[in-house]
Amino acid sequence: MSSASLTLLAAATAGAPPAWTSFIPFVGMGLVFYFLLLRPQMQQQKRQRAKLAAIKKGDQVVTAGGLLGKVIKVEELYVELELGPNVKVRAVKATIADVLQPGGVPAND
Repeated sequence: MSSASLTLLAAATAGAPPAWTSFIPFVGMGLVFYFLLLRPQMQQQKRQRAKLAAIKKGDQVVTAGGLLGKVIKVEELYVELELGPNVKVRAVKATIADVLQPGGVPAND
């Protein structure tokens, strides 16, 4: 190669930005995706797991199927619910959608 072509090649590569700068938009989109979607979902799952772990006898709960009941017995994986007078069901603990605050409408009255 001649010195003129080396000079042109050096001038052409000197003005180009580094190759890693093309990844900056992807990193930015990844951070936005994490902070707007993944992180809030993980926090919600953590709160739900804590809520399920804190279920105790006497709590009013709503199942994922929409049944309102009073907790009679708590096991590791299952919960026994009273839906009405003399109506008891056994539900998987993970299907409990929410624990209601005391003072609400009683489930079995």
